[in-house]
Amino acid sequence: MRTPMRFGSFVAAVAVLASTGAAAEYPERPITLIVPWGAGGGTDATARIIGSLLEVELGQPINVVNRTGGSGVVGHQAIASADPDGYTIGMATVEIGMMHWAGLTDLTYQAYAPVALVNVDLAGIHVPADSDYETLDDLLSAIAASPGELQASGTGQGGIWHLALAGMLQALGQEPAAVQWVPSQGAASGLQDMVAGGVDFVSCSLPEAQSLVDAGRVRSIALMGDERDPAFPDVPTVEEVTGTPWTLGTWRGIVAPAGTPDETVATLTEALKTVHESIEFQEFMASRGFGVAWLEGEAFRAFMEESDADLGAVMQAVGLAAQ
Repeated sequence: MRTPMRFGSFVAAVAVLASTGAAAEYPERPITLIVPWGAGGGTDATARIIGSLLEVELGQPINVVNRTGGSGVVGHQAIASADPDGYTIGMATVEIGMMHWAGLTDLTYQAYAPVALVNVDLAGIHVPADSDYETLDDLLSAIAASPGELQASGTGQGGIWHLALAGMLQALGQEPAAVQWVPSQGAASGLQDMVAGGVDFVSCSLPEAQSLVDAGRVRSIALMGDERDPAFPDVPTVEEVTGTPWTLGTWRGIVAPAGTPDETVATLTEALKTVHESIEFQEFMASRGFGVAWLEGEAFRAFMEESDADLGAVMQAVGLAAQ
């Protein structure tokens, strides 16, 4: 005859089963995805396509929330300060490696559990189509011959494209101040200013200059990457031209607050990888001219650490670091 289970044992068994089920069922409720930048921008658009596709993979709503202000500090702090339970995640951007150097916050990449890097857009050097500078070597020779005379643009003072150029010059043994930086509202306005004769060249990503290149008004002469971009096979890297490696660009990645359980991060990573590899995501990024990249977990953490160090060195060299 089967012995009846005692009531206390039955309750204990149910509790064990319930707790095991709960751990296996993440996520059980909606997830908030914080964007440190405004609605309508590139980071917001990337976050929203990821959010919509993650909903399918995770089976829960993903609520994208814009938390702007403080040059990115407010949103990045909101991600870092959230409960580390997997129900608040965020899109960290390259600025997390710039804000603390500028004295705006104590936040660094160490405040996050890295999920995955999803986007990288490397800096390029662009000149007018009728420029005398046929190659990067031509441009660098002109800078060395007349330090302080040439002007460049592509973003605001201390923005990522400014730092990319300053870092390149420093890596090549030239003073970062050897080129006058003319602040602009972004790559588009910087490129238009260059075409109009206002500046000599522009530092920005290759996709941002593509429409003017296609129109025959601009030439891209270098990419600050480890290898040529397959979408722009005729543009050599800085290392190819000069023999000196130099890479820098903007990036975006999904993170959670530090202390988020490993199994929760693993669930997010698996779902995000499926999203990243989807036709919908790949076509969306291509339509916006955004580069796709993938690094997960500790590889993403190492990437953020290297980016932080590179940006800090450049900001210190150009006098934009507060420490």
